[in-house]
Amino acid sequence: MMIESQSPLPTPSKEVRQWAMLCHFAAFFGLIFPFGNLLGPLIVWQLKKEVDPYIDAQGKEALNFQITVAIAAMICFLLMVVIIGFPLLMLVGVGALVLTIIAGVKVNDGVAYRYPFTWRLIK
Repeated sequence: MMIESQSPLPTPSKEVRQWAMLCHFAAFFGLIFPFGNLLGPLIVWQLKKEVDPYIDAQGKEALNFQITVAIAAMICFLLMVVIIGFPLLMLVGVGALVLTIIAGVKVNDGVAYRYPFTWRLIK
């Protein structure tokens, strides 16, 4: 019995890949505005999710990751009472920075990226 091989999905257009990358990089608005890490991806995703399924999927992924990071940061703030929250917050911040850059680069190359350790609230 022969098994049909699935053909790879076509690479999204350059414009679609750039918008998907912007969904991830919009999280850097959090460096300027409070809750910008949540608002940036949310706004870009809401504006462009109808354009292409790739943008929709990556916008959801970026937003879910930023929600997870925000929850982790809140837990770190609570743990600052017992000192451990300070190094944990630094770890969360560096991890979020690195993973966001990796996601943006991969998405711009046309690879659908899934963040590790992410609570996916938005389906």
